[in-house]
Amino acid sequence: MSSGFRFRDYVPEESTDKGFDSLFKIFMQLITITSGDVGETLSWLNELDKQYGLTNDEYGMGNFIEDLKKKGYIDEDEQKKGEFNITAKSEQQIRKSSLEEIFGKLKKSGQGNHRTPHTGQGDEQSTDMREFRFGDSLDQISMTESIRNAQLNHGLGTGEFMLTEGDLEVRENEHKSQTSTVLMIDISHSMILYGEDRITPAKKVAMALAELVKQKYPKDFLDVLVFGNDAWQIEVKDLPYLQVGPYHTNTVAGLELALDLLRKRKTPNKQIFMITDGKPTCLKEGNGYYKNSFGLDRKVVNKTLNLAAAARRLKVPITTFMIASDPYLQQFVNEFTEVNQGKAYYSSLKGLGHLIFEDYKRNRRKNV
Repeated sequence: MSSGFRFRDYVPEESTDKGFDSLFKIFMQLITITSGDVGETLSWLNELDKQYGLTNDEYGMGNFIEDLKKKGYIDEDEQKKGEFNITAKSEQQIRKSSLEEIFGKLKKSGQGNHRTPHTGQGDEQSTDMREFRFGDSLDQISMTESIRNAQLNHGLGTGEFMLTEGDLEVRENEHKSQTSTVLMIDISHSMILYGEDRITPAKKVAMALAELVKQKYPKDFLDVLVFGNDAWQIEVKDLPYLQVGPYHTNTVAGLELALDLLRKRKTPNKQIFMITDGKPTCLKEGNGYYKNSFGLDRKVVNKTLNLAAAARRLKVPITTFMIASDPYLQQFVNEFTEVNQGKAYYSSLKGLGHLIFEDYKRNRRKNV
């Protein structure tokens, strides 16, 4: 009798996880899309529950809302009874969720700074060895290597152990750099144009980057700004609430503010990340605005390129993440990047977070 396999249709088992944790994961996704609107998020969650059966008789949506309050993720609006707001705990959890979603779970490190090619009286031991020099600290001396040198240099035939200054070897220390980064986020109307939500993935990337800096590079500086007709700085805690406005794209205002912020930072390394999906279309002139949404306006483009050159003179590289595939837009970004000597990526939203993370690590290793 021969053995074999019997095949039949696979019917997946219905998930039995209908408690707080499963609902909370969905809640975290929806709260980002609704820009922190708890009421709208819970309404969506109720609709999803009706359609997909997210709860059961043992744990209902009312239980979930009560648990959100008990665990400190939402609280009731003091002025509008019956309405809820997310808390600082929720804001941090949204950043952590974005970090895990976009960058994956990262292992904790020590000090969390960035290595540079330079060695000497630095912060962390490397694998490089050299001879002892006057001024080296005693804890840098590698006793194993030094004793081995003494044995090779003086031998053991005399029966006496001899260790001289020439036998000593020390382990080099690596310097670690401190970096200041400005993250620019385009909130012009095109970020939700044609029914495509581009602002939510951009927010997730920004929140993930903020949490990455906090966890892995605690000595670094991260400033966040948004730009539409104008540009203004926002706090990291404001990222979940970010919304697109009826704005044009004033890239010049964003770059000017970014450079102003970086001038105030006394770090050796400075850089700008810019997430955008459209061409520059606006300038501030006096109390008004110069706008042109049709094509690439020479007046707007030239001022934008001038700022790219100014950033280069200040040794501030700009990494542009372009959420667009139009050839003429790519041509502009190529010119912008060449003038600045920075970097540019043309990416779908799906790959945006990975590109930022990879370039962030590589760029931060440099001591500009």
